[in-house]
Amino acid sequence: MYKIPISVLVVIHTPDMQILLLERADHPGYWQSVTGSRNPGETLVQTAVREVAEETGLDATCYPLADCNIQNEYEIYEEWRWRYAPEVTRNTEHVFALLLPEPIPVSVAAREHLNFVWLPWREAAEKVFSSSNAEAIRKLAADRCGGKG
Repeated sequence: MYKIPISVLVVIHTPDMQILLLERADHPGYWQSVTGSRNPGETLVQTAVREVAEETGLDATCYPLADCNIQNEYEIYEEWRWRYAPEVTRNTEHVFALLLPEPIPVSVAAREHLNFVWLPWREAAEKVFSSSNAEAIRKLAADRCGGKG
């Protein structure tokens, strides 16, 4: 079954803007926030909650989860296009923010990630490989996701 070209990006952060980053298993050195494609029948919030659980072991329903009302459309990297229907070349990403009270250890999904790190937001924005991820971190730091996060 092909992936749906609609995904979530969940920036997990603390009140003092420490950001959780995950290192990709398929690309050591590539750091990112939680990401993942929507499954058939899921709402975007359900996708965000599921991806956070799968990638970190955290239950996002226990913390404030905010829809940042940011959508990014981008070209799917060539190396990952095989996951999508042959005619699909673009993905729409929806940004969420998950507020944790403090940096806590997480359980990374070994098949997806090698490691995790908590960093101050400026360092995190510089470390992520995705420009949309960096932009989401900067926007969250600037306005707290519209005051909702």
